[in-house]
Amino acid sequence: MNNSRRDLFKLVGVGAAAAALGTTAIIAAPATKGAGKGTDKLLGKHQVLIIGGGWSGLTVAKELKKIDPTFDVAIIEKNSKFISCPMSNAKLGGVKGIDMAFLTHQYAPTKAKYKYGMLNAEVTSIDRVAKVVHTTKGAVGYDMLVLAPGIEYNYKGQFPAWNDAKIAKARKLTPAALISTEHEGFDKIVKGMKGGDFVITVPAGKYRCPPAPFERATMIANMMKNKGIKGKVIILNETAEVAKGAAFKETWKDLYPEIVVYNANSVTKDIDFAKKTITYEETVFANKDDLEGVKTTKTIPYAVLNFIPHNMSHPTIALSGVETTKDGFKKVKMATSEAKPVSYQTASDASVYAVGDVVGHAIPPSGQAAIWSGKVAAKEIAHVLHGKSFSVASVLPFKSANVCFSMVNSNPEQGIMVNHEFMVQGPVIGSKGSVPKGDTVNDKFRAASFGGATRDWYRGAMKDLFN
Repeated sequence: MNNSRRDLFKLVGVGAAAAALGTTAIIAAPATKGAGKGTDKLLGKHQVLIIGGGWSGLTVAKELKKIDPTFDVAIIEKNSKFISCPMSNAKLGGVKGIDMAFLTHQYAPTKAKYKYGMLNAEVTSIDRVAKVVHTTKGAVGYDMLVLAPGIEYNYKGQFPAWNDAKIAKARKLTPAALISTEHEGFDKIVKGMKGGDFVITVPAGKYRCPPAPFERATMIANMMKNKGIKGKVIILNETAEVAKGAAFKETWKDLYPEIVVYNANSVTKDIDFAKKTITYEETVFANKDDLEGVKTTKTIPYAVLNFIPHNMSHPTIALSGVETTKDGFKKVKMATSEAKPVSYQTASDASVYAVGDVVGHAIPPSGQAAIWSGKVAAKEIAHVLHGKSFSVASVLPFKSANVCFSMVNSNPEQGIMVNHEFMVQGPVIGSKGSVPKGDTVNDKFRAASFGGATRDWYRGAMKDLFN
């Protein structure tokens, strides 16, 4: 075995077992022209290379190996461990037994069990012609590529006048905490809160987990109520849309009427980090026929600000060069044809698939939707590798494709839920959601049964990813 082959096994964690997986022989070769910042060494090639070790990427890897253990699969993931975003709001809210250990999982056991590879590195460029992904640790070839890199924040798009220094301050002092690496830092900020107002912003457009900001606001109110912290939880929503709206609003009215202040159509204009103030423009409409409304600019102080900027697809999508939508998020455009009305294959490249937050389908960017999509995408990819045909439309419509729970109270533990059915909707997978009442006796959306189901849902999801 030559040195470059030993390097690959060390980096991607395949070990000696990789020989049985059909890993292509590795050669020393110069990087593809325009490769970026990665080393010139070609580490190896895989049948399926997945960028991103989150909910969807892990699902695709595991499901492919379950379908056919001889598939040669590897993941490129920059983080050394998995930290869950779902349930992190319950941790902020002080729900018993939910800590960083509860949210954190190691990649190694599952990787060893299913024998897929993993390279801990950052992608620096993608050459779709040569079918090579360049990283900070070397180049990796592929037959099929799966894009599952998640999101990034679009500070520049939302605030063109902000310089890099101000954006860095926003990330550090008022973290959005929709990305797993931010959870510990944001938790420390919340724990240091002694009094005053907690302000949280809700962005317009597509963003990771639509209920997340409202769940977080609710759990912060729960924490403040239980600890006797004086202040308000002020929600500044850019639109009037609230995921699980009736359920959250009922909860705010019943449990936190003196704490939660909800403001619709309130667009952030600027933040003064030194003075700890946020300026926003609120539009009040007289009725449904009023299209202009009355606009008022307001500046309010905050003790803690959870500023969630507009979301966008991770820059890896731009590096891939696949076609995206024209909106600010830049969703990946998906392939569609008469034979394949909906697909996880990209419209740009038959060898490239997309799953998770970046996907161009009209489904919720949530954990459960990512797992469902990962399983279906793996089935589609496996059929191609086996030289067989498969239509994603054949599994649709699919009831309860996405079930999402939100904890809203810790004593007693109560939750709310939403259920989505997925269906073929033109050239994409569409969805239709419903929010059931969990306490039919008292005619309430929140229920203790949903609180327990929230924990069960999370354990089930982690079993899907790691067992």
